Amino acid sequence: MQKSLHIDPAKCTGCLQCEMACSYEHTGSINPAKSRIKVFGFEHEGRKVPYTCTQCADAWCLNACPVDAIVIDAATGAKVVREATCVGCKVCTIACPFGTVNYMADVGKVQKCDLCGGDPKCVSACPTAAITYVDADWTGLDRMRAWAAKANTAALSA
Repeated sequence: MQKSLHIDPAKCTGCLQCEMACSYEHTGSINPAKSRIKVFGFEHEGRKVPYTCTQCADAWCLNACPVDAIVIDAATGAKVVREATCVGCKVCTIACPFGTVNYMADVGKVQKCDLCGGDPKCVSACPTAAITYVDADWTGLDRMRAWAAKANTAALSA
């Protein structure tokens, strides 16, 4: 069974523990600027929302990469960047409709969520369970895909 991150914005307090845990896991230092998950602030509404790669089934970033630097992790299903292969062309950052592939100027490569190999540190760091790692079916992913296919079919017939 594939698992995915589930984010409940109503539970987010904006503490940034997820960003700190992510950056520490991937860089060995606490530096939210290098986090693969970001907490966006909607100041007019007074709320915070964690946001990261949704691991799309038909990943545009993966399909756009001219050097095949983005591959599917067989164990987690995550689309991961092979840093040794990445040439830093940024095509994947343009291809991602959600803006969750980020170019890191200091290393000249891109980064995105890799689900921490199946043990996402953002989940264990979140004190309010705003971020959980659950069976993909529970998130409603299949229902969203079915709705998208239905909407696409309706658009094509119009």
